[in-house]
Amino acid sequence: MIAGRDLEAGGTWLGVSEAGRFALVTNLRVPGYPKAGMASRGSLVTDWLRGRAPAGIEAMNPFNLWLAGPDGLSFLGNHPERQDLPLLPGVHGLSNGALGDRWFKTTRLEAALADWLERGEDPEALFAALGDRTTQSPDPEDGFSSIFIVNPAYGTRCSTVILVDAEGSGRIIERSFDAAGGVTGEVSVAFRWPGQAA
Repeated sequence: MIAGRDLEAGGTWLGVSEAGRFALVTNLRVPGYPKAGMASRGSLVTDWLRGRAPAGIEAMNPFNLWLAGPDGLSFLGNHPERQDLPLLPGVHGLSNGALGDRWFKTTRLEAALADWLERGEDPEALFAALGDRTTQSPDPEDGFSSIFIVNPAYGTRCSTVILVDAEGSGRIIERSFDAAGGVTGEVSVAFRWPGQAA
């Protein structure tokens, strides 16, 4: 398993395993949530990467979860009720909104990824897209509408790119940022994706 670690609850928000599994979880922004005392959503990702189906979702604050494995990619959510849906091949974006919400930042990232896939550029182009600080409007309430958020209390602290080529060579590159949006470090980890020639 290759993933970050939530130092408070022990789970993670994004990861891959060399068994051919990938998972990503986001909070779902819903009025009245998050509520204290609910189970950590980070266990959804670690369970999946260990080969177990996510469990206990009814005891968690609202979330969006992507799960990828040998059978394809699926979406799992728990608000307002459980949703478990396969995702068709294509470019998909995941936000802190409900599945299908067309957030400004999500549509910008989907377009940037589609463009990158067409051109086959260096991963730096993906980091440039993740660093986009364009907002939807000059309204101060839209301070969270940009892809990259600079805010000392709630802002972007890392950007992660996961790449797997046709031969099964994978690489995770994660870039860290301080509260002012300055780069503080970068880590790159290689891995193998199964089912491909070595």
